[in-house]
Amino acid sequence: MRKVLTVLALTLALSGCVQGIVRGRVKSALVGAGLSEPVSACMAEHMVDKLTISQLRQLEALQGPKRSLFDYVMAVRRIQDPEVIRVTAAAAGLCMSGWER
Repeated sequence: MRKVLTVLALTLALSGCVQGIVRGRVKSALVGAGLSEPVSACMAEHMVDKLTISQLRQLEALQGPKRSLFDYVMAVRRIQDPEVIRVTAAAAGLCMSGWER
């Protein structure tokens, strides 16, 4: 029983580390796409649990100059993945309204 609890605790700790790494990559991708640090951090918080790694990689490809949040959401539409568009637009709306997790 003790081994099971140890393995479970280790698994939870590692998943938290992975989540943190993914969140950091999403934030970096958003900053690289031209969004501000605070908006990128907020959006990453909302997006990381809702998109697949493949979808997150598509977002990483949207690098560009500094742009508004609206312009970024319009750029995401080029991906033509309804789930990515929905999650990105929802995260943008939540972050612009000041809603924090």
